[in-house]
Amino acid sequence: MRMRKKKWAEGWMEEHSGYITSTPQDYKGQWKKMLNKDILHVEIGMGKGDYLRQMSKMYPEAAWVGIERDPSAAAVAARKAVEENYDLSNNHMICGNAEFMLDWFGENEIDVIHLNFSDPWPKKHYHKRRLSSEKFLNIYKTLLNENGKILMKTDNKDLFEDSVLYFLQNGFTLTDFSVDFRREEHSEDAITEYESKFMEQGLPIYRLCAVVDHKE
Repeated sequence: MRMRKKKWAEGWMEEHSGYITSTPQDYKGQWKKMLNKDILHVEIGMGKGDYLRQMSKMYPEAAWVGIERDPSAAAVAARKAVEENYDLSNNHMICGNAEFMLDWFGENEIDVIHLNFSDPWPKKHYHKRRLSSEKFLNIYKTLLNENGKILMKTDNKDLFEDSVLYFLQNGFTLTDFSVDFRREEHSEDAITEYESKFMEQGLPIYRLCAVVDHKE
């Protein structure tokens, strides 16, 4: 469900542009240098930023960048990080559409891409908007480095099944795959409030890890 528009969002983000930016092209090829880290994680569709905040705290040795196209959600995420006094030194946020990532990141700049509970776009004529569709996978292949990977989690079975095919048909190899990821404890991966709701209902969490097939 789309978040109700926050009238304060755009003004707040302008005042805090040092942390959340709408001009990420200014940092193209410089994200690791800016955040002073050697590993770069990028979460696409960060929503309210729960996962990004938790993971950047769990893994302070890495750089974390979150992308959210909805200005209201992006502003809520950034304000939470600022007001809750999280260490912002290793993470940054972008308000923008991931379709333009090639303008924001340099070739081979990203180590890990996270796709968490992305919009499933269930109607077939909207499938091309999915963050795991062929259009986006071609973008990711350019931006991921040689050892880069994509981690995807979803509660939507149809999206997961379709995405498995998208990856396999577009030059990726699956190195990990689960249709009930949370049946065992995975302390290395943060559980967000959104994910907890599904787990409380006994719904499975689907997860995969994909890498570019360099043999192609």
